[in-house]
Amino acid sequence: MEIAIRLQGLVRSYNGIRAVDGIDLEVPPGSILGLLGPNGAGKTTIVRMLSTLIAPDAGMAEVGGFDVVRDAERVREIIGLTGQYASVDEKLTGRENLLLIARLLGLGRRHARRRADELLGQFHLQDAAKRPVQTYSGGMRRRLDLAASLVGDPAILFLDEPTTGLDPRARRALWRLVGELREQGTTVLLTTQYLDEADALADRIVVLDRGRIIAEGTSAELKERVGGRSLFVVVADSARVDEAAKEIARIVGERPQTRDNTLNVAVTSSAVVPRVLRALDQVGIEAVELGLRTASLDDVFLALTGHAAEATSEMAEEGV
Repeated sequence: MEIAIRLQGLVRSYNGIRAVDGIDLEVPPGSILGLLGPNGAGKTTIVRMLSTLIAPDAGMAEVGGFDVVRDAERVREIIGLTGQYASVDEKLTGRENLLLIARLLGLGRRHARRRADELLGQFHLQDAAKRPVQTYSGGMRRRLDLAASLVGDPAILFLDEPTTGLDPRARRALWRLVGELREQGTTVLLTTQYLDEADALADRIVVLDRGRIIAEGTSAELKERVGGRSLFVVVADSARVDEAAKEIARIVGERPQTRDNTLNVAVTSSAVVPRVLRALDQVGIEAVELGLRTASLDDVFLALTGHAAEATSEMAEEGV
C-alpha cells in the first residue's frame, strides 16, 4: 500500500455552507497525520466521510485503496474509529465491552477472549477489567474507547480529538499509546485543536481553517514559516496593547499578533529585545514579561489565520 489515505477535491456542505471545501491530501502508511484546526474547521466532517458515516458531496476519498462510497463495506473492515466522546456501554465491564465488540466483528469465543485480554493489558486496564465502565475515570474510559477501536486490529485508525476533556496526565498517557500504535505499523489520522498534541504526535501536520487547508508540513517546517523564533511581550495595561503593537512593529518591521495582553511576532535577531524594551519604556508602557522563545505551532496558527487555534469558527461544522 503506497498511500493509506487519499483525498482529491473533497467537498461536504451543510445548509449551503462548505464545511469541507476541496481538500487534497495523501497519508503514507505507518505514519501519523495531524489535522489541526479550531472547532468548525472541517476536521470531524473529514473523519466522518473517511469512515463512511457520511458521503461527500463532491470529490474522491480512498482509504486503504478502497473508495469510501463505492467500497464502503471494505473500508469499514480495515479501519478503527475513536470519536470525541466515549462510545462504550457504561453498564458493562471493560472486558464485557471488548468481548461484545469482538463477537460483533465475527471473532470466535476463544479468539474474542484472547483479543480482549491482550487489549486490556496493552492499555493497562487489567485491574479494572471486571468493573462497570461507569466507575472508570475519564482517562480510563478514553483508553478503553481506544482499545475498543482496535479490537479488529485495523490497519488505519481515525482519532477524532481523542483527548478532549482529559487532564494533562491522562493526555500524555494516551499520547504514549498512540505512539506505540505507530511503531506497530498502524496508520493514524488524528484531529486535534491542541497545538502541543499535534507537535508531540504527528509526523506531518495539516492546518485547516474554514474547511480549507491553509498550511501543511512537519512541525519544524511550519514553525520555520514564522521565523524560527518569536518575541513575546506581556503588557500590564490592556488599554495600551494596540499602542505597544505599533511600537514593536516600528522596530521589527511587522505588526505582532495580539491575544489578551500578550503580543507575539517572529524575529530574526535577539538584538530587538533591548530595543523593544527601551521603546516601550520611552512611551510609558510597562512590560510585565518580555523575551524570546522558539516559535510554537500556536504562533504558526496565529500567523496564518489571525486568530488562535482554539477560537470557534463562525462556520458551525455539521450544520450545528
